[in-house]
Amino acid sequence: MKTLFDKIWDAHVVSSVENGPVQLYIDRHFCHEVTSPQAFNGLRTRGLKVYRPEKTTLTADHNTPTVNQDQPVKDPVSRKQLDTLSGNAAEFGLTLYALGDKKNGVVHIIGPENGFTQPGMTIVCGDSHTSTHGAFGAIAFGIGTSEVEMVLATQCILQTRPKTMRITFNGKLGEGVVAKDLALYMISALTTGGATGYFVEYAGETVRNMSMEERMTLCNLSIEMGARGGLVAPDETTFAYVKGREFAPEGEDWDKALACWKTLKTDEGAEFDKELAFDVADIKPMITYGTNPGMGMGVDETIPVLDEIDEAGRISFQKSMDYMGFKPGEKVEGKTIDYVFLGSCTNGRIEDFRVFANFVKGKKKADNVTAWLVPGSHIVAGQIEAEGLDKILADAGFELRQPGCSACLAMNDDKVPAGKYAVSTSNRNFEGRQGPGARTILAGPLVAAAAAVTGKITDPRTI
Repeated sequence: MKTLFDKIWDAHVVSSVENGPVQLYIDRHFCHEVTSPQAFNGLRTRGLKVYRPEKTTLTADHNTPTVNQDQPVKDPVSRKQLDTLSGNAAEFGLTLYALGDKKNGVVHIIGPENGFTQPGMTIVCGDSHTSTHGAFGAIAFGIGTSEVEMVLATQCILQTRPKTMRITFNGKLGEGVVAKDLALYMISALTTGGATGYFVEYAGETVRNMSMEERMTLCNLSIEMGARGGLVAPDETTFAYVKGREFAPEGEDWDKALACWKTLKTDEGAEFDKELAFDVADIKPMITYGTNPGMGMGVDETIPVLDEIDEAGRISFQKSMDYMGFKPGEKVEGKTIDYVFLGSCTNGRIEDFRVFANFVKGKKKADNVTAWLVPGSHIVAGQIEAEGLDKILADAGFELRQPGCSACLAMNDDKVPAGKYAVSTSNRNFEGRQGPGARTILAGPLVAAAAAVTGKITDPRTI
């Protein structure tokens, strides 16, 4: 009896060391401009080529501006990063979706939408949120720069086998509750270290009823509770999403692949190292109030008081309160905000823009709010236009920006000023993550939309 994780892992082990790491074969390798330059320099120094160039896909996303992408990049650091990526792609014969390319976008969005991401694969990238691809029934995880070099040179990586955990979600999501809320609820319950050392399989009625994009949001945030990655067993929803994508199998190859993919599920009776279950009826629209994704609560709830915090964590808790300008025991609902960011590899897909646009339709953006609405790719931007969402957004006073990671990590011009509050659909609310001194409140696209039109933290269920 094997878990889904066991089946995929075991099928990719090339060799192993007793009581040590295994050599794991990698099916798909993604690269972006931030974590790859030193890896390519390593190949150069050792006189090596990329072993299987067709297995590596490059895209520019972290340093890309989200306006005027047809003009030279102004920031010298960003420009050098992007130029270096282009140079490395050309030198080593790799496919690159550079700034302006119709397939360019955030790495964890372009992989699935182009059909690179498929069930049963092992997938790596020098980016922690590679766990996103696990939504397809793949073992996907982030790696360091030295490991990027290892994969480029050998198409393999040395890895210690993680433990396994299954988290089962039962019931149907309530009014105003989206996949991001479920994920933030889970992280607040487990804490940011609650899944350290584990690879998590998500299961249950709630997950089965999710779209692929919702599953991607859930798997994306696995890393924020310390997990090595997260995955969902592929099903008809998965197969329907993959079929017809540009780099997906076709004809007889599709039939063979589908037959294999249908075997990718945990055997009845297979044992996990840890099992957890949640009733989603308990979940409300969520926000964070502190400086890590585990500091979350329902949008209408109050920040914990100091006595409710574990003694070992009270100093860091108070530090986060001072940084955010909040007080223990107070409500965040009703607080005035300054910025709203819709985008990132967590919530930059077409469904996120549909949710946001549907909510703001017939309303107006609050005057005190600066809104950055950033599609995760040019394909998503095209879908927004094809569905007329851009017109709905424009009528409500919102402007669309061009694809990129944008304000998720502020490695471009989209930086939230010091002391300002940003309701963000991204994945991390660390100190300075969205700009030096920026105060980030994580939320889903619905809570972000409510904040954008009211100018304050608002429970979307009240509108």
